[in-house]
Amino acid sequence: MTIHGEHPFLPPESDRSPVRRFRGRLPSPVGLWTTSYDGRRAGLTVSSMVVADGEPGHILGLIDPDSELWEALREAGTAVVSLLGEPHRQLADAFGYVAPAPGGPFRMAEWTETEWGPALASATTWAGCRLVDPAPPELGWSLAVSLEIQHVELADDTQPALVHRRGRYGTA
Repeated sequence: MTIHGEHPFLPPESDRSPVRRFRGRLPSPVGLWTTSYDGRRAGLTVSSMVVADGEPGHILGLIDPDSELWEALREAGTAVVSLLGEPHRQLADAFGYVAPAPGGPFRMAEWTETEWGPALASATTWAGCRLVDPAPPELGWSLAVSLEIQHVELADDTQPALVHRRGRYGTA
């Protein structure tokens, strides 16, 4: 067995979309979107998201239309968006389906059940949200999913935020 320093499934840079390469140069916060419906949980690491302040506030995220998260979110109508920190790198990869998670990624951490879905117990910041439109518009290869923020938890913010840039994690 050989361990490589590069991502084994990543196409060569010359074969990647220039738009994706442009986007990859923007540092993005790493969020974990989770929901539960009919006794099963679903989650996905999302770094293509923006938060809009207002009454109410909104989170807009680009979600894979074929993901388990989208299927469950559409049915449940609610989600928790947790902002990940430095200690959550492995969890981010597991929920991004680029690292193994025997028994599923939800077994890798402790969770608190909320009215919006499972919240990562070790996340210092999370929002409980309601899905705005069960048929969101397509945007590129993704769905432009809008969530209305109904509740925000802000704990001591001493851990560095996890950010994603050019296929790698860093902190901000």
